[in-house]
Amino acid sequence: MPAQIIDGNAVADRIVAELAAEVAKLKAAGRGPLLVAVQVGENAASRVYIKNQKESCEKIGISYRLDELPATTTQADLAAHIGKLNADPRVTGVILQMPLPEGLDPRAAQRAIGFEKDIEGMHPANMGRVVYGDAAQAPCTAHGAYLLARSLELPPSHDPLPEFAKRVIAAGKTTAGLYGKNVVVVGHSEIVGKPLALLFLDSFCTVSVCHIATKNLAEMARQADILCVAVGKPGLIKAEMIKPGAAVIDIGINRVPDIGPDGKQLLNKKGKPAMKTVGDVDYEKACAVAGWITPVPGGVGPMTVAMLLKNVVEAARAARG
Repeated sequence: MPAQIIDGNAVADRIVAELAAEVAKLKAAGRGPLLVAVQVGENAASRVYIKNQKESCEKIGISYRLDELPATTTQADLAAHIGKLNADPRVTGVILQMPLPEGLDPRAAQRAIGFEKDIEGMHPANMGRVVYGDAAQAPCTAHGAYLLARSLELPPSHDPLPEFAKRVIAAGKTTAGLYGKNVVVVGHSEIVGKPLALLFLDSFCTVSVCHIATKNLAEMARQADILCVAVGKPGLIKAEMIKPGAAVIDIGINRVPDIGPDGKQLLNKKGKPAMKTVGDVDYEKACAVAGWITPVPGGVGPMTVAMLLKNVVEAARAARG
């Protein structure tokens, strides 16, 4: 039986609708959120992200402002500007557009953002909150991928459920479908793999993390009831590496040539070589093995945007609550 497609757009739309209602309440109380994006220099790709961010925010009533700094901005200048935003009570969230011009340290700049206004969830303090089971401002992609898995009606691993499981489920810490599941996360980046593993651990899953040094990746992957992949290598996960009936959360985003049935690269409307977006999983063949699977695009991507908006709202609620 083919895998059920996990519709990230549908789940994200439900979350965004709830956030719109929360934003309306904040604005009615005179505490509406303001997200400020900081752009250093010119970058065409970043412009696209900025446009999408602005549209997503304004769609649910979040105010959005773009602060543009020259390409000649120094590390000290950037830190000073971020410091002003940290000190401005009107600003409830700050996002730093990447990439930064050569010579600027993105990690140092990111850490200059006050953790209360870090809506990407990348500040060490917000990472630390995830360790303690607080996902209020967790890294967006990791949180979005986790919530997609949580949204599934997975068969329980325990039947009947232990009394402890019933208590933590009632408390909202996990679900009957997640409790006791074997989760394998392929990829151990700071912004996806590591926080994603922590989120599943906090839901009482048994988690294994694989990375470039893992020798038995295929064997490890086949043990997963929930397989999450965030590497950036198209076709890394083959169908034979997936446990039959497993849930597959493909977080990878890769641009590859769009090849036609004749084996030749297709052309786009402008007559140039066409490209397409794919994940890290051999999607077509995996669909015949997995029980659930995210498409790319249309899976984790929309959830990342929803979590960004969620973090903006959470930051505004905490700052002005």
